Amino acid sequence: MNQRSIRYPKPLVKGDTIGLTAPSSGVSPSMHHYLEHSKNHVERLGFKVKEGSSLRSNSKCVSAPKEIRAAELNAFMLDPGIQAVIPPWGGQFLMDILPLLDWDALKKSPPKWILGYSDTSTFLFAYTLITGSASAHGTNFIDLRLSEQDSVTSRWLDVLQTSAGEEAAQISSTHYQSEWNMELPGFNLDTPSRWKQLGAAEDTDAPVRFAGRLLGGCMDTISCLIGTPFAPVETYLQQYCTDEGTIWYLESCEMDASDIYRRLWQMRQAGWFAGTNGFLFGRPDGYSDTDDFTFTDALSSALGDLNVPILYDVDLGHIPPQMTFVNGALGQVSCESGRGALKMTYV
Repeated sequence: MNQRSIRYPKPLVKGDTIGLTAPSSGVSPSMHHYLEHSKNHVERLGFKVKEGSSLRSNSKCVSAPKEIRAAELNAFMLDPGIQAVIPPWGGQFLMDILPLLDWDALKKSPPKWILGYSDTSTFLFAYTLITGSASAHGTNFIDLRLSEQDSVTSRWLDVLQTSAGEEAAQISSTHYQSEWNMELPGFNLDTPSRWKQLGAAEDTDAPVRFAGRLLGGCMDTISCLIGTPFAPVETYLQQYCTDEGTIWYLESCEMDASDIYRRLWQMRQAGWFAGTNGFLFGRPDGYSDTDDFTFTDALSSALGDLNVPILYDVDLGHIPPQMTFVNGALGQVSCESGRGALKMTYV
């Protein structure tokens, strides 16, 4: 079987319209000032912003009933006047809208950039798997409220402005944010960053390099898709990744070590990690050990016998800053002495 080609959206250009919709949690009135700051910054970058009708409300962890959220995301993704979609943030229950989306229309329509993380990755993951279209796992709209961003977060725009056939390169952060404080105008990058290799002592990390098609997201949410029509991972791997293999990038929020092990075990038993050339794990948020069972114990127990590189404490997910990872892109990862780099080729 000939390998299919990933579909890449047209690159963003100044004057394009970004759709701002909340397919999971909305933004309560007390947080509207963050929206305004982010909107002002994006407009200063040269883009227009179109707001969804339920964006500025939130009840029972969602912006609106699932039917309304699905209809709006569907409309934004199919609207030729909108060139990208960026939700304000994630949430809890995006999976409710997946059965209500018009997947046939999404398959046939031109691909469109959608950017975000946390529960937004639930849609990113399904969108790439089902339509074969690239999607971008990275900063949320609310995180764009600072006019001057750090050198890692700010690369979201470069990634979305890269054309099919071109490359986008990123390097790891020097510092990360140890805890959230939304009262600050931006991220407080107060702790030195270091990518780590599973099984290697910190002071003797050997250089590591691996490549493959990128795929992943937030383990808390994408793992709930196992066994549903919205996670045809094995079919996707056979159709798009037979030549190059995959790189899985994964992060977690509110899971302890035993939760992480269980999710990885389930993913592996479902066949998700066939043909994997390496793993990238973000710094876990809301994390705790389970007695003397640690984060690295979870990774070793679930994946250690696959004999592929496993990097962790990567700039990915809920602990800023984070790189932007494109589902479907051909990734090349390198890491030496705690410093990491990612090159993505849109082929």
